[in-house]
Amino acid sequence: MVLNYIWVCFFLIAFVVALIKLIVLQDVEVFPKMLQSTFDMARTGFEISIGLTGVMSLWLGLMKIGERGGMVAILSRLVGPFFSRLFPEVPRNHPAIGSIIMNFSANILGLDNAATPLGLKAMKELQDLNAESETASNAQIMFLVLNTSGLTVIPLSIIADRATLGSANPTSIFIPTLIATFCSTIAGLIYVAVKQKINLFDRVVLAYLLGLSAVVWGAVLYFASLSPEQLQQQSTLATSIIIVTIIIMFIVLGLTKGIPLFETFVDGAKEGFQTSIKIIPFLIAMLVGIGLFRTSGTLTYITDGIAWIFTQIGVNTDFVGALPVAFMKPLSAQAARGMMIELAKTTPGGVDSFVSNLASIFRGCAETTFYILAVYFGSVNVKRTRYAVTGGLIADVAGIVAAIFVGYMFFH
Repeated sequence: MVLNYIWVCFFLIAFVVALIKLIVLQDVEVFPKMLQSTFDMARTGFEISIGLTGVMSLWLGLMKIGERGGMVAILSRLVGPFFSRLFPEVPRNHPAIGSIIMNFSANILGLDNAATPLGLKAMKELQDLNAESETASNAQIMFLVLNTSGLTVIPLSIIADRATLGSANPTSIFIPTLIATFCSTIAGLIYVAVKQKINLFDRVVLAYLLGLSAVVWGAVLYFASLSPEQLQQQSTLATSIIIVTIIIMFIVLGLTKGIPLFETFVDGAKEGFQTSIKIIPFLIAMLVGIGLFRTSGTLTYITDGIAWIFTQIGVNTDFVGALPVAFMKPLSAQAARGMMIELAKTTPGGVDSFVSNLASIFRGCAETTFYILAVYFGSVNVKRTRYAVTGGLIADVAGIVAAIFVGYMFFH
């Protein structure tokens, strides 16, 4: 229901703002721009869904081989004790565990195209355990809030965009982004754990969390010691090796089990096509609402208002120029990317300015919360999302606040 109210608010607020701009400011272009935005975003939603079909078919086909080859059992043994406490409703050897782990792994490596099909598969498998099919289960909420917190160790796409824009040090945002996104994930986890009465002080949970923290900070220390060229080269190489190795492991496991690999892959790939078609209406609905909200000028007024408030209380407002990226990232990854690029081209100092660096961190410290909730819940026909939206937004806010602090620490 919360997602429903938010979606309606996109339309109503955008209309009221546009009407005021037309009557008071005599802006005769605002309504034509909004109308064009509805067509553009509807086309974009369809193109994203269709473009996702190939990637989803590939990964779901490979996941089917991995499942039948025993990969789920292997992954369950590795992280079963931890996940059994975060997802107590999910049996330890259930296929959803493997999909969740693979989804988190893809997100950590910054592989959005691989993460989405794996996440949709995880939602479908969690839905099979859901006693109330139209209401989000605890496991689904935990999964999506952690997913929307956007923990990413290597923000490859952001680094690549900065390099294309001519940054003197495109990887300079790596450590600040990692710190901010880690804060976002921890905040989301704590919120959901409190709501679901999960004991985060359990010895097993603490051991895994401390181990994850050690890995994250170890990666920070290692990559911080590399030159920008070495960081980009090694992160790209490591990501490629990991993904290709996983694919080969799936195939080898399938061979050892004697399963028909080609037929198994095709069975899984069929699910990818069906899921891609199913999410089209949900994706179009969300993107059209976001497009109207943005083109009406509402977002600009919000950032201007925030700047005025902080000015009145004597706080430095240099960060406000990057806020449009922070606001757009939970709504649309492409809109956030476009705004980041626009700021890099128009801000004094260019791509290496404080505002541009902070915009890059904002883009990497959270996920497309509303997009993920709309698509993932829509793919399994869940209508009552309970506190999933609140949890996702808390994670986003924590990431944004952390990003501002580390942005000032590193670049101001």
